[in-house]
Amino acid sequence: MAGTSGFSVSGYGPERGTWARLAARDSLVRRLDWPLLFSSLLLSLIGSLLVWSATRNRTQLNQGDPYYFLLRHLLNTGIGIALMIATIWLGHRTLRGAVPVLYGLSVLLVLLVLTPLGSTINGAHAWIVIAGFSLQPSEFVKVTIILGMAMILASRVDAGDQEHPDHRTVVKALAIAVPPMAITMLMPDLGSVMVMVVIVLGALLASGAPKRWIFGLVGAGVIGAVLVAALGVLDTYQINRFAAFANPDLDPAGVGYNTNQARIAIGSGGLTGTGLFHGSQTTGQFVPEQQTDFVFTVAGEELGFAGAGLILLLLGVVLWRACRIARETTELYGTVVAAGIIAWFAFQAFENIGMTLGIMPVAGLPLPFVSYGGTSMFAVWIAVGLLQSIRVQRPMSA
Repeated sequence: MAGTSGFSVSGYGPERGTWARLAARDSLVRRLDWPLLFSSLLLSLIGSLLVWSATRNRTQLNQGDPYYFLLRHLLNTGIGIALMIATIWLGHRTLRGAVPVLYGLSVLLVLLVLTPLGSTINGAHAWIVIAGFSLQPSEFVKVTIILGMAMILASRVDAGDQEHPDHRTVVKALAIAVPPMAITMLMPDLGSVMVMVVIVLGALLASGAPKRWIFGLVGAGVIGAVLVAALGVLDTYQINRFAAFANPDLDPAGVGYNTNQARIAIGSGGLTGTGLFHGSQTTGQFVPEQQTDFVFTVAGEELGFAGAGLILLLLGVVLWRACRIARETTELYGTVVAAGIIAWFAFQAFENIGMTLGIMPVAGLPLPFVSYGGTSMFAVWIAVGLLQSIRVQRPMSA
């Protein structure tokens, strides 16, 4: 079995050449999940083109530089890949021991959003802006909730003390997830909270926790949603988003404008699209926040059904490989980590694409790997690093 570092390769002395070591059956190169890596990278590169198309003419955003967002998206992708490599090098097992520190830092960061350091961007008070750099801490919280819950749920199972997590263990795991979720709700960042809830459910399902907890949490979520609406926790713009989802014809020039324009853009693309940089909705800047929340509309309009379908296919490959990694690992900790990432990616992609099609309410969630955004890009590539680490460090079959 490999050691705690994802890069440890045993049995190869200095007399073996570099290529021989790389081609060896238990080398890092052979152990990496290349379909996962290539699909993630291709999604980010496609995203760079879509972001470029959406922003090159928006002088009020790009400061007069048509390449402003393109270069930053590529830079964010590069930093994200570096974080992935660092995560593989450290290994998910090493990070397991650092969970208390990472969790504390992430909770501290989301708390800072509620201080004067917090900033409102695109209607969401979910950011910290320091020295001109913006950071959305809730993206990192998704990672630490996954790691924290996996650590708790798998502790006694991986030690051989029990077959499945018991009720006390589930309570401890939920105690990890609730505080950052509550703080995020106070911002309020409803979209991120929705993702965190799905992550919690995915982690519990993968761990084999008693099913009554799943049904109980779903019921509690429904009751909580009703109370949130009744107590006025949500901001007016968030309530308006749900109203526009429930009634698409409601105020088409106001609260329903975004989704109406998004559907027009996607519907005008046809099978092959209007061509990159030639979409009338995109060029005319009719769709707001097109480089972030509504980036899928650029694909639908300019690349058509074929290009949008390619994005869905690549996302499907990412989820398929993650499911395979979750199934093949021999430790519950790795299974729960992979399951949490699967739940995160699947729900966030479905919500983002669904809101552009009008089948989900607008929740301000980016499309993984594709949308513009530094923190979200860093978080998803760290997640890929965790998946790769789980695969790299699994025992080799005879």
